[in-house]
Amino acid sequence: MAGKEIHCMIVTPERALLDVKADFVSVPLYDGELGVLPGRAPMIGRLGYGELRIRKGSTTQYLYVDGGFLQVRDDTVTVLTSRAMFDYHITPDAVRQSMEAAQAALKKASGTEAQETHRAAQDKARAQLRIAAKKKS
Repeated sequence: MAGKEIHCMIVTPERALLDVKADFVSVPLYDGELGVLPGRAPMIGRLGYGELRIRKGSTTQYLYVDGGFLQVRDDTVTVLTSRAMFDYHITPDAVRQSMEAAQAALKKASGTEAQETHRAAQDKARAQLRIAAKKKS
C-alpha cells in the first residue's frame, strides 16, 4: 500500500468544504472513532460530533464536524455533515460563551429531553475547545 492515498471530501448543506488527498483520515463516529487508511473495506457510518483529522505527510488538518454520515469506498472518504469548521475558524471565547449559556439553560431546564439537549451543546462546545487548543500547540 505504499504510495497510495485516500481521497477525502467533506460536504455541508451549503457547499463542498474540502476535497483533498490524504495518507490517513480519522473521523468521530457516534459510537467511537474510526481511522481510515488506503485499502480500507467499504463502509457507511453515522458521524458523531468532534474532531476530524486529515493527515498528509507531516501535516495534519483539524476540523470540527457536527453529525452526519460517512462513506468509505474505493479509497475515497466522503463526509456529509450538517456543520464543519476548520480549527482556525473556531473562536474559543465565543465557544466558551455558548458553553456557559448551555450550562445556564441546563440549570433551568425541566424535562429529560431539554436537559439532554443542553448537555449535548456543552459536549459539542468542549470538543470545539479541544480542537482550537491544538492549533496553539
